[in-house]
Amino acid sequence: MIDRCERAYVAAARTATRSGTKSTSAAKTSTAAENTADDPDTTGDAAKKPRPKSPGQKSAAKKAPAKTTRARKGTKGEGEETKVELAAPGEEVDAADLEDVDLSDLEVDAVEVDVVDATVTEEEADEEEAGKGGKPTDPDFVWDEEESEALRQARKDAELTASADSVRAYLKQIGKVALLNAEEEVELAKRIEAGLYAADRVRAAEEEGEKLTTQMRRDLKWIVRDGERAKNHLLEANLRLVVSLAKRYTGRGMAFLDLIQEGNLGLIRAVEKFDYTKGFKFSTYATWWIRQAITRAMADQARTIRIPVHMVEVINKLGRIQRELLQDLGREPTPEELAKEMDISPEKVLEIQQYAREPISLDQTIGDEGDSQLGDFIEDSEAVVAVDAVSFTLLQDQLQSVLQTLSEREAGVVRLRFGLTDGQPRTLDEIGQVYGVTRERIRQIESKTMSKLRHPSRSQVLRDYLD
Repeated sequence: MIDRCERAYVAAARTATRSGTKSTSAAKTSTAAENTADDPDTTGDAAKKPRPKSPGQKSAAKKAPAKTTRARKGTKGEGEETKVELAAPGEEVDAADLEDVDLSDLEVDAVEVDVVDATVTEEEADEEEAGKGGKPTDPDFVWDEEESEALRQARKDAELTASADSVRAYLKQIGKVALLNAEEEVELAKRIEAGLYAADRVRAAEEEGEKLTTQMRRDLKWIVRDGERAKNHLLEANLRLVVSLAKRYTGRGMAFLDLIQEGNLGLIRAVEKFDYTKGFKFSTYATWWIRQAITRAMADQARTIRIPVHMVEVINKLGRIQRELLQDLGREPTPEELAKEMDISPEKVLEIQQYAREPISLDQTIGDEGDSQLGDFIEDSEAVVAVDAVSFTLLQDQLQSVLQTLSEREAGVVRLRFGLTDGQPRTLDEIGQVYGVTRERIRQIESKTMSKLRHPSRSQVLRDYLD
């Protein structure tokens, strides 16, 4: 709206100051007014608030002495970390290798956990506070939490380590299930297969109206439930395999727990598709399904702007070839060299590289002190310059003053013709409908008015704004 008004005012001023004779023909005057209307314009997670506690809870939390202990990772030997390497594609993963995984050694997060010892009873806290000269707890007493440094620190640590605590709790839970050997995996797979067969048998009997004896129906349902139990056992025993694979994809746009969850979905699919008769271990087979589930999830969810899965695969292929050429050539490969290796055009390589760019936040801090943001250094091409804004305001005032020297109808025709009121220029027919006259009459009024505006007594005050 403002831009249209500004464009209209500039067009009107230029038309009024244009050199010409008073005897200009009506057709030429109308054409000049319409052309000048098209001149271009110069456009310009705060921390969570603690949940209020009851007076008794606040008092007990204050009085309980805060003790901290540093959580230490379990080690083997002196400073040695326990790691597990999965088998390469086509190789089997031995259950003994996975038994070496110490869940306490999984480098899930570098956050050090401070645990507040809350074992002190309320009575002991009252006695300790009274011994220090404090007052005993009163049911109506409200403690000022700002005075409790230990309480604030405990809440801060709890917020910072919430994610790490969730991971540790999950790892502790899955570590309770023992790993399986090859014979146990085959036995569970057979039970799962029998359960699936029994479920199909019951379903077919219901669809075909076949009558099963009570004993047979009971046996089939028991086999179905046993197959479900075997499936759950096989899943729970291999959850640590998912964690080991998910660690390889951290720092790529998805949280560690989300990677584990997506890997678990791949593990479920592997359990459903596993064929024990081929002689491979389940962990070797499941690795491929887990990797596929994680990589597909990253392609769909890790980027702010989603890229189709097939394009993500092309981007990954380009990155792999680029790294290989960097090692062979000792320098960054050119688009032509990459295009030759991928059998595509150099223009396509540049297009793929543009797709691979990661967006960055305009709120990202710049510098060591962090007092500036990236958005502060980006020019806003649409921002209105102060000098231009003042000049436009003065032009409006001067043009309105000039229009006041005309008759009411002449000023109205000019305002409608150039859109000085709402920024929307009107045609001669539209203006004629407003005043109840013909199009030709409006053209004559416009021509006469423009001749008056070109008079030096009126145009001189507007000419300075157009230079």
